[in-house]
Amino acid sequence: MQQLFSSARRLTLAAFAVLALAGVAPALAQDPNVSLAKAAALDWLALADKDDYPGTYANASQRFRGRISSEQWGVALAKVRDQFGPVMERTFVGARPVDAPQEAPEGVFMVLGFRTEFAKRQVGVETVTLEREADGKWRVVGYLMQ
Repeated sequence: MQQLFSSARRLTLAAFAVLALAGVAPALAQDPNVSLAKAAALDWLALADKDDYPGTYANASQRFRGRISSEQWGVALAKVRDQFGPVMERTFVGARPVDAPQEAPEGVFMVLGFRTEFAKRQVGVETVTLEREADGKWRVVGYLMQ
């Protein structure tokens, strides 16, 4: 599981550093790709919020599904979600397109951040990394809760 998200974690940290320093959120808010990626992320998060782990897996990218089984994903997500508790409130904080890391196959990626209040954790951060697949749809390729 750790290896699955190591590249996504690096992408996430880099993207948020750029967002914080550059203040690009207003410009990206008008980007239709951000709107589409945000809608896909929110749909996916709604499945996770309902503990629909098979649904989150089915709606993830091919790259995601190729690296972890549905059963492994369900166990890992349930474990983390149990530590944080149910989502009380979620606020979109920004998005940033990112290039694929050098060691990864090429692709078009977007990292989105949400400030999220959980029942067991007052303030948390959810980072959702999406990939635009060949059919043009944005699908989750990485998810990180902190």
